[in-house]
Amino acid sequence: MTIGNSVGKASAAWIAITALLLAPATTRARELKAIRMQSGDSLQDSQEARDKEQEKREREQEAREREEEKREREQEARERVQEKIERLQELYDDGREDLDEDRYDRAADKFRQLADLNGPQTDAALYWKAYAENRMGKRDTALATIADMKRRFPQSRWQKDATALEIEVKQSTGQPVKPADQSDEELKMLAIQGLMSSDPERTLPLLEKVINGSGTPKEKSKALFVLAQSGSAQAREILGRIARGQTNPDLQRKAVEYLGLFGGSEARKTLAEVYASSSDASVKHAILRSYMIGGDHEHLFAAAKSEKDESLRREAIRQLGLVHGTSELEQLYQAETSTDLRRDILQAFFLAGDSGRLVKAAQGEKDADLRRAAIRNLGLIHSEDSGKALQDIYAKEADRAVKAEVLNAYFLQGNAKALVAIARSEKDPELKKTAVSKLSLMHSKEGTDYLMELLQK
Repeated sequence: MTIGNSVGKASAAWIAITALLLAPATTRARELKAIRMQSGDSLQDSQEARDKEQEKREREQEAREREEEKREREQEARERVQEKIERLQELYDDGREDLDEDRYDRAADKFRQLADLNGPQTDAALYWKAYAENRMGKRDTALATIADMKRRFPQSRWQKDATALEIEVKQSTGQPVKPADQSDEELKMLAIQGLMSSDPERTLPLLEKVINGSGTPKEKSKALFVLAQSGSAQAREILGRIARGQTNPDLQRKAVEYLGLFGGSEARKTLAEVYASSSDASVKHAILRSYMIGGDHEHLFAAAKSEKDESLRREAIRQLGLVHGTSELEQLYQAETSTDLRRDILQAFFLAGDSGRLVKAAQGEKDADLRRAAIRNLGLIHSEDSGKALQDIYAKEADRAVKAEVLNAYFLQGNAKALVAIARSEKDPELKKTAVSKLSLMHSKEGTDYLMELLQK
């Protein structure tokens, strides 16, 4: 721009201002009003833009919160279902334990409760209720329970056992079976076990007879155990048939367990065949646990990758952690898209004791929920490395929720020293309060001393 142009523009501006000042009062007032209105419109537009931006941010935050609440509700629903399954299984296991200890009245009551809950084990519960009633000498009640079970569950795999029990009850002399009678079963099993080493060909049919008869759960389990220990081709064949479901589900799961415990490559092959052909989730869960017992990384990895049932995938992931399958877990974590399953994989890294992988996720994972899960699992590992990693994360982190998770991890570790250090230096009042509340629950010397300091201020 030339000097002449600048001077010209300045002159024009002064002329306009001078003209405004020399104009009549009414004209001057009108012009000033126009200027104020223009300025006000500009300010109003600017405020409206800011308000719209704020509203947009609030809507986005509300959407994120709704999504988080939805995920939490779904997780809570899954947990409730799992808790119910675990309660039913616990009641069933307690009833079976009572049977093994000859507490038939308590067993009958627990299996009655289980049957009333009408869960997936109702047919089994009715069978064992009838079994306990028979042992207590309540023959008519036992027969009524058997009839109820047969009527309600005509396709149940407990039908064969129920029929054998029904025949036994009807043929009974009417005298109650006393707990002392169990000694005969013990002697019989000891005799069978002694014969197994000297004459297995004659002993195996005896074991099959016990397994298919109406004996006690303890007697059948022992017979299956002796069979599994044999190691002969014929014993493996019998065990394989039972594992494939030719008896009741209890014995099938026990056979699966023993195949994992005592079997080699042939047993693993049998288990894989049963897993592929079975539609019973409880049997598949038992097979996954057997893979873990046998250290079978290959089949656990295959189930964790391709199983359609999410609960079975979770079980396979968990069992991979227990066999320290960290390389397989790493591959799963990189390929998985489900946040819930990735959280399970982080839990499996904890089960494998792989603090390094948890540190990596806690520091670099983009998903805040997964970062918190990794931090939480780090808190369950009581090591110097995990404590140092948590310290580094807290120092560098800006997200308050993540920092609060670190405080929780310190609490899980019982690391009062770290919590005291944060309580002393933290400027954020909410985080400071969280650290102090954790310390108040720990009953540690460091925490108690610091709490006393606060009271004395």
